[in-house]
Amino acid sequence: MWRYGVSVLKPNNSYFHCERNYFSFSKSNLKKTPIKKFSTIMTTITESDVGILCSISNLPGFRGILKQRYSDFIVNEVDNEGNVVHLTSLDAPPETQAFEEGETKTSDQLNKSYASEIEKFRSLACETDVDSLEALINQITSGSEEDISPIVLSPDSDKLHRTAMHNFFKENLRFLVTDTVDGPDSSSKCIRVRLNSGNNNRGGNYKKRKRGDKPYDSRGSSHWPEHLGKFLRFHLFKENKDTQEALGLIGKMLGIQTRSFGFAGTKDKRSVSTQRVTVFKQHASRLAALNERLIGIKVGDFCYVKDDLLLGQLLGNRFTITLRGVVADSEDTIKASAESLGRHGFINYFGLQRFGSGSIPTHHIGATLLRGEWKAAASIILDPRDGERNIISKAREYYKETGDIDGTLRQLPRHLVAERAMLQCLKKCPGNYLQALKAIPRTLRMMYVHSYQSYLWNHAASMRVQKYGSNEVVLGDLVYIKGDDAEKTEVVPAEHEDDSFEDADDCSQLDEISGKDLPLKKNNLVKVITAADISAGNYTIEDVILPMPGSRIIYPTNEVADVYHDMAKKDGISLTEGVHGVKEFSITSMTGSYRRVFQKPMDFQWELLSYTDGNISLSETDLDKIAKTKPVNLIKEEHPTNGTESEEPIDHPDQLESFNDDKKFSTDNDEVEVSREVEPLQVHSAPDSNSQEPQKALKLAFTLPASCYATMAIRELLKTSTSVAFHKTLN
Repeated sequence: MWRYGVSVLKPNNSYFHCERNYFSFSKSNLKKTPIKKFSTIMTTITESDVGILCSISNLPGFRGILKQRYSDFIVNEVDNEGNVVHLTSLDAPPETQAFEEGETKTSDQLNKSYASEIEKFRSLACETDVDSLEALINQITSGSEEDISPIVLSPDSDKLHRTAMHNFFKENLRFLVTDTVDGPDSSSKCIRVRLNSGNNNRGGNYKKRKRGDKPYDSRGSSHWPEHLGKFLRFHLFKENKDTQEALGLIGKMLGIQTRSFGFAGTKDKRSVSTQRVTVFKQHASRLAALNERLIGIKVGDFCYVKDDLLLGQLLGNRFTITLRGVVADSEDTIKASAESLGRHGFINYFGLQRFGSGSIPTHHIGATLLRGEWKAAASIILDPRDGERNIISKAREYYKETGDIDGTLRQLPRHLVAERAMLQCLKKCPGNYLQALKAIPRTLRMMYVHSYQSYLWNHAASMRVQKYGSNEVVLGDLVYIKGDDAEKTEVVPAEHEDDSFEDADDCSQLDEISGKDLPLKKNNLVKVITAADISAGNYTIEDVILPMPGSRIIYPTNEVADVYHDMAKKDGISLTEGVHGVKEFSITSMTGSYRRVFQKPMDFQWELLSYTDGNISLSETDLDKIAKTKPVNLIKEEHPTNGTESEEPIDHPDQLESFNDDKKFSTDNDEVEVSREVEPLQVHSAPDSNSQEPQKALKLAFTLPASCYATMAIRELLKTSTSVAFHKTLN
């Protein structure tokens, strides 16, 4: 039976605890621990390394296993209207008769002979182009499961002739679409021909879209019914897959590019999650038909809308988290901790996911970029590192020893997006390390810098709690000015507002968040707490914010500000002066943002459960609820993660190729998570998860705003590390 948390914060003067033995904020100690300026980085990072040092409650922690099963960590997106997103139906909605008839005609087209059309084309084109077109049509009509690549016809400098060619395809081969690309010289153009799959935009003269540009080719869907919205919105249900990985597989099955999808935020890979997704001019029936083939993924709740989803268009996420194998001094300890979390909340740290899950912390790379050390940053990304799979290690070693880019690219797995992009650039521009770094997809390369900002923020938050407690506002704190103007700042773009979906190649470091922090509007909306404010009692501890460094933020006027500047200075970084002219790698060229220091879970519920079989799920997923009312092709019975979550079993042989291709949309960061910290267990020994002895589980449900880490709420309860490696040791 759920117990409901209290919604008001009741201050308690003794209500905070810091790991003072790990870190001292004295300037003398700060000098001892700058980020190292060399390419051989530590192979593990701990929470204390990234400034996660304090907790609000001084209650004792207890033992509990986080994510023993994927269904122990359920995430449901909360849309901008405050609705929790659920998968409730797998069926496509009834579509108009004309819509269905149009589909039938297209299908019939693919089953006929095209001898007469090819003869007509022969009168317009050379034999080489006729042969190419015939081969393309044969591949399409044969039902081949291979990728159908576009063809490029011979160079043509006659615009009238090119127009006649375009018209031929529109009138005779409507399942194909054409466009014009640059020819071999400035005076000629070529016609590209490809399968009309709605929004397939491959090869040739493709320009990277800017924010707001469309990532699809609208000419591929000229017969869309006028009364339907041009975007199909659906709910994506997935298990043990990050968002980009799941959409990569769906896109492959539909024959469209992953950038055609829009979503509001990424969800944790090691979870069961449901979120909204949009795709341009796709039929619900096509996506619904994929449910029989998809493993660990389902789609449903289809509707047509006018606009696509963009990153940051959500209020937050609803979490249902089950901690298994709970052991404490008494049940009273567990109950007191749960009640405390509901009443007082937690310190709103950036979790370990923010700093990467591999052996190279992303904030180390960020610091190197901010110093303008391009060659060193490139080496950190490309050099061999601990904990990787053998095939990756061999490729890295080969490049370091030989410098052979072509040979390295042949060995390097395709899912290593950053490394491959850099090497391909270095092949064209040898020695230009800055250009190579800029070749990394924008979301990923900017994440390096954002993680360094987060590193400073975490340490500043710890200083705020250690120095002034978590009870009340103090002189020099920053808050948003209350009133009508302050309310307007709540609805705003994400921290990564410039990150377009096309660049979201590495979602592993955005787990359980969307990347949205409190917005930066005008500086006069943020104020420094004065003695008059304290006397008036207008502001509480919940109002306290701290800045993410940038050029348009202000710092607190108390000792907390020193942490930012002192730590950055020890890392050779200035927060006020640029040391190089590359704006995207300079804090002084970023606007900055603000983030609340303390966060309370909303709609907080908890219950203490007893179980004997560790293989039984203790929470109902959306798919479980659907299965109660209608039989569905359920995902294969869930296995405990036991540290092998990246080795998902393949249920069907015909899924093997898709699964392997799907892996390229993730990164190796997910595969080397075991290199995380392994702290000594300081609580009772772990019972066998398959034991028939009764065990306790603590089940929690709560909502957090976007950008808040649920793992930091769990840390407040357990008082132990939230790293994957540590919780694997408990299994």
